[in-house]
This record gives sequence, C-alpha cells and structure tokens, in this order.
Amino acid sequence: MPDSVWSPVKYLDYGEPRARPFFDLLARVEAPRPRRVVDLGCGPGNLTRTLPRRWPEATIEAIDNSPEMVVAARRSGVDAEVADIVEWEPAPDTDVVVCNAVLQWIPGHRELLSRWARRLPSGAWLAVQLPGNFGSPSHTLARRVTRDPRWAPRLQDAPLLEDDAVADPLDYAELFADLGCQVDAWETTYIQRLTGDDAVLEWVSGTALRPVKAALPEGEWLAFREQLAPLLAEAYPSRGDGTTWLPFRRVFVVARVP
Repeated sequence: MPDSVWSPVKYLDYGEPRARPFFDLLARVEAPRPRRVVDLGCGPGNLTRTLPRRWPEATIEAIDNSPEMVVAARRSGVDAEVADIVEWEPAPDTDVVVCNAVLQWIPGHRELLSRWARRLPSGAWLAVQLPGNFGSPSHTLARRVTRDPRWAPRLQDAPLLEDDAVADPLDYAELFADLGCQVDAWETTYIQRLTGDDAVLEWVSGTALRPVKAALPEGEWLAFREQLAPLLAEAYPSRGDGTTWLPFRRVFVVARVP
C-alpha cells in the first residue's frame, strides 16, 4: 500500500456513504460464532467498532499501514496495530477476514487473496470490497491532469490508480472457485448524493487523490485542485438544489474456505 499520509478527518467527511458497502458486504457473511474476526485496513476504526455488535464473543483484530489512521482508531476504542497487510498471516483461530476498500492499492492483490484463502482454517470466511470506478470521469479526468506538463515531472512517482487496479466480479469468483471455495461475487453502483461546492472533487481528495496531495507542496496542491475542479464540475453537474449525483461502482466478493 502507498505510504503517503491518510487524513482520518478528510476520509470521514463522507462517513455514511463510505460505510454502506461495508455493511452490504458483511450481510453476506454467515459465520454464526467466529472465534477471531480480522479487519485488514481498518482505517479510523469507525466500521471496526461495529464488529463486536455482530459477533460479541469474537476476538477483534484490526490493522492498518497508516499510523495516522491507527491513532484515530485507537482513540475511538479500537485496539488497532500498524502493520502491512501484505505481510499479514492469519492466526489459527481466524474465522472471518474483512478487507474493505483496501486491495485496490496493492498490485497483484489476487495472489494475496489466494494466499489468504490457502492459509485460513477450513470454514473461514473472507469478505472483500473494492471500488470499481477507476474508468469513471472522477478518475480519468484526474489522471489527465496529472499528465499535464506542469504536473507530470512532480507526480511521476505518485501515479493514480488505472482502470485495471480492480478486476471484475467474475474474475474474483473464478479465483476463489479454483481454490475450492464457496463464493458469492457481485457489483453494485451506488448513486451518491453529495452536497457542497466541488462535491466530487472533495470526495476524491480524501481517497483517490491522496498520492497527489502527498507529492505536492500545499500551494501546488491547491493549484492542481483548481485545474481539476471545472473538469469534474462539467462531468458531474450540480442540481438546482445544490446537490451532485456521483455514480460509484463497487465490487464485492465473499468466499468460504473449504
């Protein structure tokens, strides 16, 4: 995962719409009394805190590679640890693994999913959700601006995610089926109703544009935003009531290990 700084406050600006896919994902996990539930990429812990309500007897394990996010999670009462999920290994009693909106940052994450499935105990559940909107205007326009001669030299080491960062649900279904897992894979496009000025720009600033913000001094980051803002405003016009529709595709897969 990239090591640029996450902002828990910025990420939580849209806490409710970012949370909905998490609960839609967990609704397909049918583990009745898991011994250990692991949240890989727990972020600020706002969603991890809900896991004990679902599974009150389980040990909850939470990790994230961002120290800022882990500090925020601990402040909210989650016993989170700083760690790289690429290096994570499941404990023998791990019955549920949740990985929500994280794996898009990891090239080759399909191999990582295969490794986890092979090392989890029989009957364990692996639930993954990934954004699948990297071909949408919110991302294609941002990539276009990064390639402008003004920005390209500064951002060559901070590339934005491309269309192939996330596979289709069928690809993940095939991956887990080939491992003998029971698998449920699907996609959902949420129509997010955003408010405020430059609403889509503010949304992507907390996630997709994070590598750009980390690579640029504050003044240049603001200039980058000013260049991108009118392009996004044209692609996502504001309604008369001041709100903006953002179609957001998500990819889900839930697998049960044989």
